[in-house]
Amino acid sequence: MPFVERTPLIAGNWKMNLDHLQAIAFVQKLSWALKDVKHDFGDVEVAVFPPFTDLRSVQTLLAADKLALTLGAQDVSPQQAGAFTGDVSAAMLAKLEVKYVLVGHSERRHGHGESNETVGEKARAAQAAGMVPVICVGETSEDLEAHGAAAIPLAQMQAAITQLPANAEFVIAYEPVWAIGSGQAATPEQAEEVARALREALRDLRGDDRAAATRILYGGSVASQNIAAFMRQPNVDGALVGGASLKVDEFSRIVQFKKHVTA
Repeated sequence: MPFVERTPLIAGNWKMNLDHLQAIAFVQKLSWALKDVKHDFGDVEVAVFPPFTDLRSVQTLLAADKLALTLGAQDVSPQQAGAFTGDVSAAMLAKLEVKYVLVGHSERRHGHGESNETVGEKARAAQAAGMVPVICVGETSEDLEAHGAAAIPLAQMQAAITQLPANAEFVIAYEPVWAIGSGQAATPEQAEEVARALREALRDLRGDDRAAATRILYGGSVASQNIAAFMRQPNVDGALVGGASLKVDEFSRIVQFKKHVTA
C-alpha cells in the first residue's frame, strides 16, 4: 500500500446541545484557546458539528473572523428537495459552507431505525453536493460477542461506500456503540484492530490509493487522557469526540494531542 501522510482530524459532535447564541460563544472561546497555543490547523484539522439551528451562526462567525475551524453537520436528508417535513437537504448544507456530514451515527441507526441502505443514500447525497461524508460504523456489545470486533463495522462500511462513486472522498468513524457515552473507551489496541481491518477492506473495495488516503477516526468516550494513546496507532487518524467536545479546555487539549504523544 502506498504511503500517504494523512492529516489528523479531530471532530467535535455537539449532538443536541447549545443554541445558536451559545454556539457563537463556544466557537469564539475555542478559537481563542487554540490561538493561545498557536495551533497549526494544517497539522491537525479541527471540525465542529453543531445542531442544524446553529449552522448559519457558526458559519457566519467562521467566515467573518477568518477562523480556521471546519464546519460539519450532524445529518442530511437522502432526498434532494420536496415534501419531506423536517429534513435538511445536502444542497442547503453546502450553501452554508459545510465540509463534512455525519451519516450513520449509532444514535441515528438505533434511535431512528436508519438502515445501511439509508446511510449509503445519505452519504451519496452529501458527496454529490460537494461535501465529505463521515460514515459512522460500530458494533453493540451483543454484536461484539456474537460476531467479533470488526464484522459489523466492515459490513456497515461496505454497504455505505458501494453507493459512492469510485473517486469519492469519505471519512470512516469507528464508534463502538458500547463505548459511546459510557466513560469506558475501547483500548487503543482494540481501536487499531478494527481500523486496520477497515483499511484492509478498503484496499479490496477501492484500491491501494484510496485505502491509504482515507482517514479512519475513533469515537467513544474520547478524552484528553486517552487521545494520545489512540493517535499512536498507525491506522487511527483522528477522533470523533462527543461529550468532551462541549468543554473548551478539554476539547482544546484533545486537539493538542501531539504534545502528549511519545514514541
